[in-house]
Amino acid sequence: MTSGHRDKMCDVSAYLMLLAPSANHVYAAETATLAAAELAVTSPDLGAAVERRVAGVDYLAFEADDLDPRKIAAQSSVLALFERASEQAALFGSEPAADVPTTSPSEVLLRPIELPRSDVLDDDLVTIPKYRGKTNELFTRLLLHVTLSQVTTRRGTAAAGRDAPTGHDQTRRQFDVLDPLAGRGTTLLTAWTAGHNAYGVELDTSAFEQFAGFLKTYLRRKRLKHTAEVTTVRRDGRMMGQRLDATARPGEQTRGHRAVPDAPQLAMTMFTGDTRDAAVLFGKRKFDAIVTDAPYGVVHGATDVRRAPRENRAPRENGKRGSAGHPTGHRPGGDRDRSPATLLADAIPVWAGQLRAGGALGLSWNTYGLSREDLAAICTDAGLEVRNDGPWLQFAHRVDSSIKRDLMVAVKPARLVS
Repeated sequence: MTSGHRDKMCDVSAYLMLLAPSANHVYAAETATLAAAELAVTSPDLGAAVERRVAGVDYLAFEADDLDPRKIAAQSSVLALFERASEQAALFGSEPAADVPTTSPSEVLLRPIELPRSDVLDDDLVTIPKYRGKTNELFTRLLLHVTLSQVTTRRGTAAAGRDAPTGHDQTRRQFDVLDPLAGRGTTLLTAWTAGHNAYGVELDTSAFEQFAGFLKTYLRRKRLKHTAEVTTVRRDGRMMGQRLDATARPGEQTRGHRAVPDAPQLAMTMFTGDTRDAAVLFGKRKFDAIVTDAPYGVVHGATDVRRAPRENRAPRENGKRGSAGHPTGHRPGGDRDRSPATLLADAIPVWAGQLRAGGALGLSWNTYGLSREDLAAICTDAGLEVRNDGPWLQFAHRVDSSIKRDLMVAVKPARLVS
């Protein structure tokens, strides 16, 4: 080994990332695999992440020669980060966690690495709502994170007046995020927590009203400076639906709220309506990212297509059956026998038209109802470029006997003018 090679190796530090526990045991079993894929997608400059077990505790181990703590803090499942002593590298080997013998704590020295705060709102904004079938919060955060990592729009604004970085350094940028199948707003709330503007469309007025009620109550009880108003949308004198407009200013101090340094003002708009009419509802507005959890299609027909798959999702996810339990996506009358695959085929071209150049579409879906190849073809036909190799193929995981969930991210080429 040359001296130059030895010097290069000495510059590389080894880290162990402790993963946050999940109350959902189905998701918990897949957390390490999903977290490793998320790291590979969002921080490709790091060494490959592998599972390690130290003193009976499982970690993700990786190496880096110039670690940016902000990128680790943004990972959906991170709980803590440690740097391991370089002379102890042999203790970790190359075997997966299940094959690594338990190491005595006295044999291991781990230096904790302080991670900067990545959220601008408390995570209870997302965790407080409890209802049957709520989509796993950690997975929603993962989907949002990997989607935003691919955004290269020029109009993403920098938080707190900072210059907007380019490329894949999205740690300081504020994006406009749309969930066109918003349900009771898990994606919207996750986007707000991460410091982004959030927009949504939801057909079920009950889900819309419950979400609006929760948001108003939360902002008031947290003593955040905010605005929140529900108005009626009218066209030619006829009531067409409802609209929620809200803002929050977590960077401003109040009597009951400590200001979050450099936190941007947050904006949110949500309409009641059909997802295929999203472009009509938002008009000329474009988005940096569209992030949504598609219907899983377990049951459809007599019951509304959107409600059926949501209410019949995995019984073991958060102890519930699916997400939201709300009829979204299809126009009333005559469309109830349409599959989620048909819904996506109809909606994705609409969504693609709402993306800014360099924007990204990220969605999760049940591969038993629609193959990855077919979904990729729908996205490609809509003019999007699918991320379909390497770690992007490592997110599929079993949720239930009838549901295998995967995610797909497709990007609108930056050369197109939006």
